Amino acid sequence: MASTTPIDTPPAPPAPPDRKERPQSTGRMGDKVFVGLSRGSGILLLVLMASIAVFLSYRAAIAISKDEGNFLTTFDWNPAGDPPVFGIAVLLFGTVVSSIIAMVIAVPIAVGIALFISHYAPRKLAAPIAYVVDLLAAVPSIVYGIWGALVLVPYLEGLNLWLDQFFGWTYIFEKTEVGVARSLFTVGVLLAIMILPIVTSVSREVFLQVPKMNEEAALALGATRWEVIRLSVLPFGRSGIISASMLGLGRALGETMAVATVLSPSFIISLHVLNPGGGTFAQNIAAKFGEADEFGRDALIASGLVLFVLTLLVNGAARLIIARRKEYSGANA
Repeated sequence: MASTTPIDTPPAPPAPPDRKERPQSTGRMGDKVFVGLSRGSGILLLVLMASIAVFLSYRAAIAISKDEGNFLTTFDWNPAGDPPVFGIAVLLFGTVVSSIIAMVIAVPIAVGIALFISHYAPRKLAAPIAYVVDLLAAVPSIVYGIWGALVLVPYLEGLNLWLDQFFGWTYIFEKTEVGVARSLFTVGVLLAIMILPIVTSVSREVFLQVPKMNEEAALALGATRWEVIRLSVLPFGRSGIISASMLGLGRALGETMAVATVLSPSFIISLHVLNPGGGTFAQNIAAKFGEADEFGRDALIASGLVLFVLTLLVNGAARLIIARRKEYSGANA
């Protein structure tokens, strides 16, 4: 009968100590200070936003209560009249239309420039182009305004005639009034130039964060450069593109001096964007604030409250889009 020898089993590892018996980590003093400063900064920001909202709401309520017209639909701005009549219909229309024109022109060009810098241009060429784009973001608004009034307006007259000749059938690009190109379309083009560096810079940084393994895997499977960008780079950078676009839109909505220098203001709503005239919230505040009395300033503050709410709605909508579309985060790229 064969004999069997017992197999020695290794001793069982000691059981981990009970979690209840582990000492609680107290953390370092630097961590506590950092957490406190971060939390305090967030709370301070909320307090500032709430203070601005309360101030604007209080002064706006004083003005709207004495307005004899409909604040939302009146096509006139005469708070110094007897009785005072003013409304934001023209200002809201001009702000939205000029911002839409700026976004339609700027965002595709900015994304193209960002892709060229991050994925197409040689390194020796990409660095100077990126530096020049970042430098354009530091140019003051008044400089853009002077350049727009002296250079852009005269040169856009020919473009306006061309758009009227070939696209006048769209009604939007039909030019029905004779005059220089001080229109909402000109404002939109100038705003597009102003927001272009912001959208380009943020988009470029997002595209540079795309994991190289994703691009190399697509290239290894035989994808072309455009297919790599379409399948790997753009899905990863969608949230960044949306965020960059919202930053640019925020500047377009609130731009003041450049618009006031270029636009020929009038309280008329016209879908012919090539016709001179129109107005925006920021331009109207800049033009009327100096000569307004106390009640007139309250009326201007009321229009500023609308712009404040409009900006919050735009940013909130962008955050909602990103939150509801998880693939925009780039996690599935």
